[in-house]
Amino acid sequence: MRINFGILKPKSSIPGFGLTMGYTVFYLSVIVLIPLSALFFKSFSLGWDEFYNAATSTRVIASYKLTFITSLIAALVNTFFGLIVAWCLVRYDFFGKKLFDAVIDLPFALPTAVTGIALATLYSSNGWFGEYLKYFDIKVVFTPIGITIALIFITLPFVVRTLQPALEEIQVEQEEASASLGANRWQTFYLVILPTIFPALITGFALSFARALGEYGSVVFISGNMPMKTEISTLLIVTKLEQYDYTGATAIAVVMLVISFVMLLVINILQRWSSRRRGMEAI
Repeated sequence: MRINFGILKPKSSIPGFGLTMGYTVFYLSVIVLIPLSALFFKSFSLGWDEFYNAATSTRVIASYKLTFITSLIAALVNTFFGLIVAWCLVRYDFFGKKLFDAVIDLPFALPTAVTGIALATLYSSNGWFGEYLKYFDIKVVFTPIGITIALIFITLPFVVRTLQPALEEIQVEQEEASASLGANRWQTFYLVILPTIFPALITGFALSFARALGEYGSVVFISGNMPMKTEISTLLIVTKLEQYDYTGATAIAVVMLVISFVMLLVINILQRWSSRRRGMEAI
């Protein structure tokens, strides 16, 4: 006898809903829910004063600011330039396009430690880029600028690969119809193209921002890891774990997790609002 309270309603005529749903719940519980629950349970075992002191010390606050500011800047930069790169790959044919398209996935394939070492070598005072930047008194390695560059490199593919399918759905005829109605290029982009790709643009930004928040390997080699200056939160968590300070590591992780959840929730609400508005305009 099967009891159904109307909560789980399979939408497919293909059998196997119970098995696949059970596997989905089990998989998500083991991989996502149980580890996150353990993190919160560990934080609940701390006293409020102990948790507050561990999560709001001067060194920890400095790492929060550096992590979120550099991640936000990297996500915004990739959102702008990722749109340009995706547009170029979708709309134009040129020599070496397939190679250029494959290079976009290079940050996925490279180990993050290799990326950090390569960027630190390039932007050092004797590197290919750093030796010219020093004449302008611009220092990249062991500064927040270097951290931002590393995050931009790591998170660019998330924006490009998210935008490419959305841009491919836009027909060239839509742009031609807009131009025939008297719209200039900016009006065509703002009124025709942007509303169509805006949900994908927000998704790419969210993925880029979330990936940047948790980045460790590439940043640790180019940042210098100086407390109060270039020490990111993920590095501080690892440092506290190495010192067997599980209380401090848990407190920092919970604060970052809550802030990330709130920001991603706001982004998802904005994305849903944009999709709903687009649907209403289509009607």
